[in-house]
Amino acid sequence: MAVPPGSLDFSDISPVPLSSSPSRTILTEAFNSPKLTRKFLEQISSVDKSGLPLNTAWTLWLDRFVRNATAAEYAANLRKVYTVKTIQSFWSVFNNIPAASKLGFRTSYHMMRGERRPVWEDDENICGGYWKMRCPKGYTDQAWKELLLAIIGEQSLNDVLADGDEIVGLSVSIRDRDDILQIWNAKANLASESKVLKKISEILPQLNIEDAFYKFHRDHHAFEGQRVISRPLGFPTSGPLK
Repeated sequence: MAVPPGSLDFSDISPVPLSSSPSRTILTEAFNSPKLTRKFLEQISSVDKSGLPLNTAWTLWLDRFVRNATAAEYAANLRKVYTVKTIQSFWSVFNNIPAASKLGFRTSYHMMRGERRPVWEDDENICGGYWKMRCPKGYTDQAWKELLLAIIGEQSLNDVLADGDEIVGLSVSIRDRDDILQIWNAKANLASESKVLKKISEILPQLNIEDAFYKFHRDHHAFEGQRVISRPLGFPTSGPLK
């Protein structure tokens, strides 16, 4: 049985050590070899059977940006790392993959609820959107970790959403200057009722969210599908961050 939302405490649970190697990098080269070893997967599976269950499973994905790629090409470019189901397996995966800051330029991690893909056009995501914000170099790893704990523990962020909405994903993308963080929600038409950015400023006070903005998946210029014209009154869908 899953732990009720808001009741997970990650602070006193240590990750299960899975490797004695001095290098804890399981992805030998972050994009070209994005699969965990067979031995690692077997150990993680064992951890998932005995660990403290998360409220829902979460899947870690990896991708590298390709300019002008179609939705099909983008989806084919995605690499599934692992679906974590317990607190222990989350820490074991998190501590055995490269830190976000070590990923290559224009490479991204995505942590998505269940086994949904980080693809705007997918049925599970098509009605949603995301909050997008810059993250200064040197702060990316901490911000990524703190936000992961907030969404996977079902704490903080879901509490400031409108009824009927939920956080469904978190992305970190490595860029030339500031890196990019994106928080995905399920219902774009409810985003204007949330206080997500205010909560993020409390969780990560070093993060400047003044230029952050919300965008509907369907309003993105690269979205492949029928566009939606209607928007929540008074709620911007674009901003200074491109």
